[in-house]
Formats: sequence, C-alpha cells, structure tokens
Amino acid sequence: MTSAFQEKELLKGLANSDKQAAETIYAAHYSMVQSLIINNNGSADDARDIFQETMIVLYEKAKSGQFELNCQLKTFIYSVSKRLWLKRLQQLQKYGGQVESMVETVPVEEELEHHELRNQQFQAMEHSLLSLGEPCKSLLEAYYLQKRNMTEIAGSFGYTNADNAKNQKYKCLNRLKKIFFAHHKKRD
Repeated sequence: MTSAFQEKELLKGLANSDKQAAETIYAAHYSMVQSLIINNNGSADDARDIFQETMIVLYEKAKSGQFELNCQLKTFIYSVSKRLWLKRLQQLQKYGGQVESMVETVPVEEELEHHELRNQQFQAMEHSLLSLGEPCKSLLEAYYLQKRNMTEIAGSFGYTNADNAKNQKYKCLNRLKKIFFAHHKKRD
C-alpha cells in the first residue's frame, strides 16, 4: 500500500464509510501502532483504543473534504497515534515531556470553527453513550472516567476475570462507535 493514488482512494472510501477501506487501513497499519504503544508503557488494550481514536481523526479529516495528505498514510497514522499516546501518558502522569510543543498552531478563526465542531461531536458522543444501554455504559465509564483497572471492573460487574472484562469493554466500545457513527451519519 505505497501508491499515493491507492492511499487517496482509501481516504475517499473512509470518508464514505466504506468498511473495506477501513479494514484495509487497519490491516496495513495496526501492528505498527500496537508496537509503538506497547514499546512505550502501553498495553494491547491501549493500542486498540489509540488506533480507534487515530481512525476517528483520519475519518474526520477525510470526511471534511479539505484534507490533503502530504505524506504517506503510514506516516500520518504513526504521528497521530504517537501524539494521542503522549497526551494519554501525560494525563496518566507517566510522561514528563511537553506535549504542547507537538501541537500545531491554528489561526483563531479555524480554532473557533474547530471548537464548535468538537462541541457538536461531544454532544453526539454523549447522545451515543446514553443510547448504549447497560452494562456497557457503566463499564466504559468505570474504565475511562473512573480510571478503574480491569481486575476491579471484573469484580464489580461479575466477570470471571480481567480478560473477560477487557473483551466486554472492547465489544462495548465497538457498539458505542457504531451508534456514534450512525448518529453522526444522520446529521451529515
């Protein structure tokens, strides 16, 4: 997947919610992101989460119609994943560097538009989370908002072990993603 033409076609497919394009990008680049995360204080779960967040960034950029890829797709995915992971590490206080220095400077007009768009997306995510239902809603809140570990979650939710809780979290995250994109697609 090195041809610039093929990568542009993949981005068009992604913008049109083509499952095959998303799967092709996943197959070509997930292992790279997984290695990045695992080699930098992360877990396989962290790698899945960061890759999903990276795919959302890529989807939003492709969907905007104004995104012009000026490097290989692999490079873009790696840099977005790295920035997201460094932010996560900083939030967890595992990284002492300055993530802010990595953030691009954005003109004020674009920043206001971006803020409004992000606000709409947060509202859509909130709506999606409310539509998700139990126990998924509580499980995701326990992990992402309350920062509880999988062993605690397994005990609280009645799963036999942390691995089963992780699998359920992954399934819930996928359901949330489907609900979000279905809602997001209706609004477009």
